[in-house]
Amino acid sequence: MIDSHTLLLFLLAVLALFLSPGPNMAFVLSHGVALGPRAGFAAGLGIAAADLVHTLCAATGITALVAAWPPSFDLLRYAGALYLLWLAWQALRSGDTRQQARADATNFARVVRMAWLNNLVNPKALLFFMVFLPQFVTPSRGNVPLQLLLLGITLSLAGLVFNTVLGACSGQIGRWLQRRRGAAGFQRGLLAAVMLGLALRLLLIDRPSKGL
Repeated sequence: MIDSHTLLLFLLAVLALFLSPGPNMAFVLSHGVALGPRAGFAAGLGIAAADLVHTLCAATGITALVAAWPPSFDLLRYAGALYLLWLAWQALRSGDTRQQARADATNFARVVRMAWLNNLVNPKALLFFMVFLPQFVTPSRGNVPLQLLLLGITLSLAGLVFNTVLGACSGQIGRWLQRRRGAAGFQRGLLAAVMLGLALRLLLIDRPSKGL
C-alpha cells in the first residue's frame, strides 16, 4: 500500500518534527519533571491516543468539514486555552508532587486524560493532520483513506516511542529534584508555568487564511 521509499521519507519528516520544540514536547517534559517517568509516559500515551483520533478524522473527512466552518478554529483554541489555564490552576493549588507521584494508578489515568484532551482541542494539531499526512499519500497505490490511516498510526506509534524516552529522561530529572529541599514547590510552579505558556500560545496563534 505504502512503498518503502515514501515510508522512509515520512519517518524522517516525523523525526524532524519530534525533535522540534513544541507543545507536546513541553507537556511531556513538564509532567515527567513534576511527577516522574510514569507521568511522562502517561502524557505520551494520551498524545498518541489523540493523534489516532486526529488521524481518523482526517481519513474520514471530518477534519475537512470542521475546517470548512470558520469559527471552529477560535472555538477550539479558546476551549483549549481555558482547559490549560485550569490545569495551571490545579497544579498551583495541588499538594506535594511527591505525594501525587505515589498515587500512581490515579495519577497515570489523569495525566493520560489531560494529555489526550489537550491535544484533541488544539486546532493546530487538527490542521496539521489534514495538511501533513496527504503529502505522503500516493493515489495510484490504492485506497487513500487507508493510506492516511496507516500513516497516522505510524506517526502515533513513533510519537509514543519518542515521548516515552523523553518522559523517562525528564522523570529522572524529576526524581533528582525531589531529593532537594523546596523541589516540590519548584515542580508545581514549573508545571503551572508550562500550562500557562501553552494557553497563551493558543490564544496568540494566528488564524489560518483558509479553512480553520
